[in-house]
Amino acid sequence: MEKLLTAHELAEVLNLSVETIWRYTRQRKIPVVELGEKQYRYKKEAVLSALAHRDDLIKEERPIYAKQGGYSYEDYLEIPDEPGYRYEILEGFLVKEPSPSMQHQRVSRELGYELKKYFDQFDPEGELFYAPLDVTLSNKNVVQPDILFVSGNRKGIMRKERVDGACDLIVEIMSPSDRRKDRLQKMEIYRKSGILHYWLADPEENLLEAFLLKEGNYLLVFTGGPGDEFIHPEFPGLNLNLDKVFYRPDVK
Repeated sequence: MEKLLTAHELAEVLNLSVETIWRYTRQRKIPVVELGEKQYRYKKEAVLSALAHRDDLIKEERPIYAKQGGYSYEDYLEIPDEPGYRYEILEGFLVKEPSPSMQHQRVSRELGYELKKYFDQFDPEGELFYAPLDVTLSNKNVVQPDILFVSGNRKGIMRKERVDGACDLIVEIMSPSDRRKDRLQKMEIYRKSGILHYWLADPEENLLEAFLLKEGNYLLVFTGGPGDEFIHPEFPGLNLNLDKVFYRPDVK
């Protein structure tokens, strides 16, 4: 059976950019195998045959990244899913990042579990979600928070495919490659968008920081890690087990 190629592998075979492969896919200039919504693979020989019989020449165009600063949600929707990566738009700039690490996912799992138990009692009409899920804060800001909560009072911002507007709580779990992005760039976007609660979890430092929006600015209301008691003025009775949240098994 012929191997199915990813967009990156096909781009290398044809000596084209991945953006051109995406463009040809959208324009149906090359045959594609659809594994799911926006999940594409390619058969090398079928693609070569299709291109050989076209009158129009293969021509590179300005890559999709050339739109930096003017990227919109409509552009974002045209990007096919790429295994191992996820995309966001921050102030019109396209950001591409690799899939999170194992420890990142452990923190997300344990913190999300404890938050869900709490919100099921505290606000049973609300919903807790995990990445990947698009949150459109504006046409120029499309994010995929690691964990987010939409209260029962704000369920009107939920759409079929995404959350459209400011949710009540966003948790970002930092990785070594995006610490500045989460702490500075995203924090400013969330502040301007009116995200009431913004938390940063740092698996490298074993630290959780909880920020609360007050009079247009974020106020740090909690910082701590394993061995510390979690206390938050807006979430009475939320007893996070930070030892478990930041537990790191001894693995290679």
